Amino acid sequence: MDNNLTAITNLEFGKMIQAASDKLNKKAEFINSLNVFPVPDGDTGTNISMAFASGAKYEREVESNSVSDQAQALAKGLLMGARGNSGVITSQIFRGFAKGVEGKETLDTEAFAAGLVAGAKNAYKAVMKPTEGTILTVIRQAAKTARDEAQTTDNVIELMDKVYQSAVVALKSTPDLLPVLKQVGVVDSGGQGLVFILQAFNEVLSGQITDDEITTPDNSQMDEMINAEHHRSVQGELDPKDIKYGYCTEIMLRIGHGTLVDRKFNYDEFYDYLSKLGDSLLVVNDDEIVKVHVHTETPGKVLSWGQHFGDLVKVKVDNMRRQQEEIMEKDDADSDANDEDNEPVDTAVISICSGNGIAKLFRSLGVNRILNGGQTMNPSTEDIVKLINDSHAKRAIILPNNGNIFMAADAAVKVVDIPTVVVHSKSIAQGMTAMLAYNPDLDLQENQQAMEENLTTVKSGQVTTSIRDTELDGVKIKKGDFIGIVDGTIQTTNSDIVTTSVEMVKKMLDDESEIVTIIYGSDGNQEMAENIEKQIFALDDELEIEIHEGDQPVYPFLISVE
Repeated sequence: MDNNLTAITNLEFGKMIQAASDKLNKKAEFINSLNVFPVPDGDTGTNISMAFASGAKYEREVESNSVSDQAQALAKGLLMGARGNSGVITSQIFRGFAKGVEGKETLDTEAFAAGLVAGAKNAYKAVMKPTEGTILTVIRQAAKTARDEAQTTDNVIELMDKVYQSAVVALKSTPDLLPVLKQVGVVDSGGQGLVFILQAFNEVLSGQITDDEITTPDNSQMDEMINAEHHRSVQGELDPKDIKYGYCTEIMLRIGHGTLVDRKFNYDEFYDYLSKLGDSLLVVNDDEIVKVHVHTETPGKVLSWGQHFGDLVKVKVDNMRRQQEEIMEKDDADSDANDEDNEPVDTAVISICSGNGIAKLFRSLGVNRILNGGQTMNPSTEDIVKLINDSHAKRAIILPNNGNIFMAADAAVKVVDIPTVVVHSKSIAQGMTAMLAYNPDLDLQENQQAMEENLTTVKSGQVTTSIRDTELDGVKIKKGDFIGIVDGTIQTTNSDIVTTSVEMVKKMLDDESEIVTIIYGSDGNQEMAENIEKQIFALDDELEIEIHEGDQPVYPFLISVE
């Protein structure tokens, strides 16, 4: 490649976008690992990767030689595929970029810099309370460098290298700007995602990445990384006996560690062997970690093969035939609920949640549309838009029930054709409390105001498992212990799940407390819930305590206090 490139054409720009999507796909797990909370729900990498995969798909389908048209398509695809706040902010960066380069057939240094500057401004504008030490800091510094360098060089290769290096420096500064990052010892995960995008841009322009090194992500593989309901969608109404490879096997390896290591890691060799053991194979790696997902009849062989290259830090094997049996049983039980989702309504009241039991609870409160999603499964803007359009309602109300879904929900409001509002519920408990204020006789704005006023009347607690040793907000946490999180802050930790839950509730109770609701998930059970109930009664026998089966993943117990 010419080292004195003065303009980015449609050919270079297309390669830059596809390379960035490829890199994000490969680095998603690493970005996920930068989660501040030591809980098994880090999904920033997955969200940005999925959003950019959608943008790259739209870009590939553009039949134009204009970079402006490509940028517009990228922005549209990113918006529709945006998941989580990080995905939405990334989409806003490139929406601004597209506006900044509008009408440009090719991009010289000044045009490219103008795009980044417009991207930074748009991203800051999209966030209600911009916070430094995040992806915003990275794009702001990168844009400033681009603007300054464009005044002194017409070489886009030189410009891009300076922009990338500036982004790296900005990323390293994020712990100094956001104390919680320094406390945990990580950089901002969203900022890391943007750095990987700019790194891919730089590698394409400098010739470090060639055409044959860019892998176009397969949509079904990307779904494996985001959709915990994957097996349901793949298996559908299959007879369990018709499933060829019955064990969903996932392993994570530390390359080069372990007593059985006798081979140097080579991606092609590693992949080729596993490809012979089954199907739905996904191998994602960086320099230190390899993550494998495969459907196979011989999970033991997958584990043994992995140990040739590193030690096992995570192993998960699910019997998909048994899962299918359970799915078919639940499908029968849920047929009435599915019919309800197809009934015509004037107002589509939408709850975003995960778990059969939680969906039923929301329906009992007046919700008439359920969108599966939540922690680790943030729905995209397009998912929300499709559900609203498919409802054929005259208006809609969205309950995100998760702060990381706010921006995707807000983006959907701007795209749909019918009047729609978002009630900004941060948790399942808040969503349910909001529904107590819903009145079908009120208009959208009146309902939104009444429902949001109800959000502050409930305290939300979540119990889950720590995935690493850390200290956060003065609480020392050990890997494998249970932690209790109250309204976004870790309050307690213990090796016993019941003790953790009760200690968490103690932090939530006050003189005004009247009702405690315990919802147990797929990793909890009725017996443990009743044990928690008994110990809470011992604290205050005048409390009203309810127990419900929620079936939710990630959190064995969701406990609210009103």
